[in-house]
Amino acid sequence: MKELLDLILPGDVLAFFEVVKESTTSDQIDIYLDEKNIPPREYGGQGVLSKGFTGTTRIQDFPLRGRSVYLHVRRREWQLPSGEVVSNKFSLSSDGTRYSKEFASFLKGILG
Repeated sequence: MKELLDLILPGDVLAFFEVVKESTTSDQIDIYLDEKNIPPREYGGQGVLSKGFTGTTRIQDFPLRGRSVYLHVRRREWQLPSGEVVSNKFSLSSDGTRYSKEFASFLKGILG
């Protein structure tokens, strides 16, 4: 299953996120992803504590077999010993859109 998801999901998503749920209807596929418990590299060894997740971000990806595909992404938040809350910086969607980078590039190539 992991090999199939690696082909379907954009980039290295499975390196940083785990699939927690999926839902399929006749016209839509929804894949729910939660960030793995991997603290931001720049704060490693500082005693950061996982403090749950951000709200869900919905990103549209390439359609599959005539169905729209949406990724529902929740990123983790960590609290530093100072009390500051930080998170990893991921760029899963194209700037200014709710499309995956690959899907946005494809649409730009077709639509100009």
